[in-house]
Amino acid sequence: MSAAITLILSVWLIAALLVAAGVFTWVERRGLGFLQERLGPNRVGPFGFFQWIADTVKLLFKADEVPPGGDALTFRLAPALAATPVLVGFAVVAFAPGWTISALDIGVIFILAMLALTVYAMVLGAWASRNRYAMLGGLRAAAQMLSYEAFFGLSLMGVVMLAGSMNLGQIVAAQEGLWFVVQQPLGAALFTIAGIAAAHRLPFDLQESEQDLVAGFMTEYSGMGFALFFLGEYLAILLVSALAVTLFFGGWLGPFLPAPVWFGLKVGALALAFVWIRAVLPRPRYDQLVAFAWKWALPLALVNLLATGAVVVLGGAA
Repeated sequence: MSAAITLILSVWLIAALLVAAGVFTWVERRGLGFLQERLGPNRVGPFGFFQWIADTVKLLFKADEVPPGGDALTFRLAPALAATPVLVGFAVVAFAPGWTISALDIGVIFILAMLALTVYAMVLGAWASRNRYAMLGGLRAAAQMLSYEAFFGLSLMGVVMLAGSMNLGQIVAAQEGLWFVVQQPLGAALFTIAGIAAAHRLPFDLQESEQDLVAGFMTEYSGMGFALFFLGEYLAILLVSALAVTLFFGGWLGPFLPAPVWFGLKVGALALAFVWIRAVLPRPRYDQLVAFAWKWALPLALVNLLATGAVVVLGGAA
């Protein structure tokens, strides 16, 4: 693929993702309204569909001032760091056979690395704000990243061992007969938990818990800075959903419909699960959040990894 074609496809992909993230904000607000027995957006456009456009226009023109004593350069750059790595992570996603910007042989590690980079946006934004609530949110984000990244990668190593590759396209091809969620139910469950934490979504959003931190690391942000942080969060939901579909739910595989359609439907279903989880689960205490990662999730991920390794070795020996 030539550099010009890669650039054009990248621009189209970024544009599509930005629109998808905007539409998903409307889907989430309507879904939460339904689940909580209220209306949700219902004024701007049919069923309030254009509410996300109205919000975007408002944020574009809303003032975004650096707080007194804050570091202006870091304060401005931190929100961009929240969205940019996630957009880059989509470059290795295999939407269908041959439908990928860059088919890296280490695609799994690349996506994990891009998701991990988003925590730096929170920490830097919190530090640059010179605000106590923001700093507490930034510290929580750093501790949560260390806790949940520890088993995030381990939870999907069973899939990598079964597929014999970290290339996302090859992992999908390895599920022709049976999806890996059937062979790796524990790995899929742990990946889901860690994926919610990686996307900084409720119940793992204690770094911005409004009950005790106002808005956490985003307390001093408004306008486009605020919008970029939320854009990064919604893009992370889509990226984690795409990775989960690829690793555990057969990627684009499915009968009758075209491959990209199957991939989109599966990603959409998992993204809606994020909304449902937000609506029904309360936040745990922060010590419970961290304790669960180290005392339960990490040992279970190691057990799953050892069991999968034994199955692969014994199966090869047989």
